[in-house]
Order: sequence, then structure tokens, then C-alpha cells
Amino acid sequence: MRIAVAGGGPGGLFFAAMIRRLDPSVEVTVFERNRADDTFGFGVVFSDRTLAGIHDADPLLRRALDEHGRHWDDIEIRLKGERVRCGGNGMSAIVRRTLLSLLQDRARDAGAGLRFSTEVRLPDLAGYDLVVAADGTGSRIRDQLDFGGEVETAAAKFIWFGTDYLFDGLTFVHERGPDGVFAVHGYPISAEMSTFIVETDEASWRRAGLDAFDVTQPPGPSDLASKAYLEELFAGQIDGRRLLTNNSRWGNFRTRRTKRWHTMTPQPVVLLGDAAHTAHFSVGSGTKMAMEDAMALARALAAHGGDLPAALAAYEEAAQPSVQQVQDAARPSLSWWEHFGRYHDAFEPWQFAYHFLSRSITDARLARRAPAFVEASHRRWVEKHGAEPLDTPFESGGWRIGGRLVAISADADGTPTAAHDLPLSATPRPGPWGAVLIAPDTEAGLPEVFARLADLAGPGGPALVAVAGGTPLTRVLLCEQARMHHGLPTLAVEPAPDRDRARTLVLSGRADLVGIAA
Repeated sequence: MRIAVAGGGPGGLFFAAMIRRLDPSVEVTVFERNRADDTFGFGVVFSDRTLAGIHDADPLLRRALDEHGRHWDDIEIRLKGERVRCGGNGMSAIVRRTLLSLLQDRARDAGAGLRFSTEVRLPDLAGYDLVVAADGTGSRIRDQLDFGGEVETAAAKFIWFGTDYLFDGLTFVHERGPDGVFAVHGYPISAEMSTFIVETDEASWRRAGLDAFDVTQPPGPSDLASKAYLEELFAGQIDGRRLLTNNSRWGNFRTRRTKRWHTMTPQPVVLLGDAAHTAHFSVGSGTKMAMEDAMALARALAAHGGDLPAALAAYEEAAQPSVQQVQDAARPSLSWWEHFGRYHDAFEPWQFAYHFLSRSITDARLARRAPAFVEASHRRWVEKHGAEPLDTPFESGGWRIGGRLVAISADADGTPTAAHDLPLSATPRPGPWGAVLIAPDTEAGLPEVFARLADLAGPGGPALVAVAGGTPLTRVLLCEQARMHHGLPTLAVEPAPDRDRARTLVLSGRADLVGIAA
């Protein structure tokens, strides 16, 4: 079998080496549009759990990280002059150029052909039995065919730098400057350098005048005006050290979901890595997912011999569930980064950190990973309120209840009508009352519900806002709009009783109370 790999990133190179080792009869050639020593970005990061799986397939990455990379266990969150640390987050990072060089050597040693400075389109590869499109999120191979799927563009702006300041481990820094709130994802990638990714909202970005750089230029030039602005803004956080550029320019993260990862017409083509899927960098590395795809594809091809349809179907069956899991976790995480300026202003540092770290997991899962951090968060709540989150009394607008779990009554259609003894209604009524809002099934429907919420928030407004329906994410976003924008207490009506999730919602400040069916 003759295989062409379009794209010489970590996924394409790792696949080429693996398939040659699993089946030496396969002839594989990697085509990369850039030179061998070209690379964009700075470092790549892997969790310890990811490394265990990749190490089973090839110990190269583990050795590379041991010899050239950095490892840490703690996450640090810096906010308003405080630093909050959370353990149990084992990760490693390495300079991207170093990783690529090692993977190139690995592929050559396995017998793969590598052709650099060679851009290919599908007609150029007509003589191959299989084309592996590993050419990134802007894949030209993919765009010549119809694989179905969708792309969502995030509202937050981000830009990728390096710095000669060395972070201890994965560090999130938040600064309110004269133009708005800016945040950093920083982590060490060598003994001399860290990755330094900055995010902000579009309004802050424009107020700062950072929209002047022409991002339609071909890859290469970096946005030096933004570099200077951010060096000054974060000077106190990086001891006045430099930011380093490499094609550093602002963008909006694009989440890609592809329905089918392979086709047999007009010739066999299969997608790998960012060409098929992306997930926000706050929860998972694109490099990690690409290398896991490479393992699954190589194993499927080796297991099914020359039966390409069966092999490619087996690849999708093996690889898609883990990608779906990462993308499901990435959506609430990405949403968090679209709203972090609001959280910066609303929370004390301890609760901000807990809100951030519980954005995709519950209190119990977080406690298994970082018991000391969760214990400290509970202790801070008790110090402030005198009881554990779900046992804390609540009072608003003349209505009182002894704890944060509330029995909900509903009509035949499932619409909440009362929370304990508090009437719930879509329209104002005499005496203490609660407004009930139904969250939409998608984020696209939120502006309409936000407008209804604004109408309810004036004088004579409700004692609280009960939010039902929708999805876990849209319920939370509607609760937070009520709490943080309008100053209204909220009750999140959950579809099933779950004390762990309820505890997470209250302790994180996403909701004041949680409703369960009476």
C-alpha cells in the first residue's frame, strides 16, 4: 500500500512512523508545505494521562519530555494580587520545534519519506492508495471534498506569544487594565522559555487599539504593537521580561466538528487531527488529539490489511468518542473564557479559582484530583456563610429558606410553578414571587431570553429568578446574567436530583439555589 500524508506536523509524522513499524510493507511519504525547521507557535502540552497512552504506542515522546521538556503538578491562578494553587494536574510541555525535529528523525528511521517545502493538492496525489489529510485546521485537502460538519467561531480574541520569563507550571494570570480585562495562559516549555497565550473580549481589544494589525497578511509578520501593549500590561507578572513573537497575531478560536472523517471517492482520503476536529486549548492540546488519531489510524490500517473501507470505518469508531468527549468539555471551558471579565469583577480570588476549575467538572471529581484545593474552597465558604454550601440559609425579598436545595412544583407541562412556598410566574404578581425563565436549547437563543430577563429586573422585581430547561450551559449562562448583570438571586432548576452538581453550582457562584422536583 502507498500512503501519502499531507502535513508534517506531529500527527502526520507520528502516523508515518507508527504505520511503518506496524506494517513495514507500507510505503508512506509525508509532504509538508514548510521547511523542516519552520514552525509556528511555541510549545505543546500533554497531560500525564495522555502521555501514558502515547507511551504505550511509542516511548519517544516520554523520553523527549524527560530530556527536553518541563513537568509540573500544580495549576496557579493569579488574580487581584493573590495566587491560588491547585494540585493534582500533572502535565508536561516541550518546545514545538524540538518535538517536530525528534518526530522527523523517528519517521525517517522507520523508513518514511519526508518532502519539505512541498505543497500538495488532491490531484497531485492521484497515484496513492490512501491520502491522510493531516494539514491542520485550514486543510486544503479537506476543503476540496465534502465531509460535512460545522465550524463555530468564539467571541473571545486570543494571541500566541512566548516569553523568557519562566512560569513554575500552568499559570493563569488576570489583569484589569485601562481598556478591560486581559488573561494569560502561561506554562514553561524549556529551561529558557514559556508559552504566553493572551485572551480578551472584543470590546477590550478594540478599546486598546489592538485591532490595527492586518491579520489577512500571509503567515510570518507578528503584531508588534500588541506585543508592546501586553508587555507593559503584564510587566509586573513577568518581572519585566520580554514577550517573544512567532507569527503572533490576534484571532478567534474556531471549533471544528466534522461529520465524516473519510471518503472513498474520488479516491480514499482520511482526515487526522485539526483537519477533522479542534477543541479550545484551555482543555486539550490539538497535538495530543492528533497523535491519538495517528495511533488509532495506524492500528486500524494494520489490523485490516488492504481492506481500506473496513480500516477507515474502524478508525472513526475508535477515535471519534474521545474527541467528542474533549469537545463536550471544551464548550463550557471556551464559554468561560468568553465571559472571564465578568467573573474577574464578581468573585473573590478563591471563588474565582473554584469557578474556573469547576467549569467542566463537578466538586466531587475536582476533590478526587485536588482534595486540598476543594477543602480550602469549602472552608472559605463556611468562614463567610457559617455553613456548608447546601446547608446555608437564604433570604431575598421577604422570602426565606433554610438551605440551598429547593423543592420545585411544576404544572402538567413541566413548567415550575413554585419553589418551596414561593410562587413562580413568568409575569409579576403581588407579594414575594419568583420569575421563571426557560433557558434555550442553544446559545443562539440566549439574547431573546436575556431581553425578557431585563424587562423583569426593574422596580418591584422578583425575589429570585428560577431558570429551567435548556442545557446545563445555557442554564448557567442565564443564571449568571441574572446574578452578575442584574443583581438578581437565581435558582437553577435541575432535571434530576444531583447533590454533587448542586454543591458545585452554589459553591462556584453560578447559582444561589438549586431546585429539584418535589
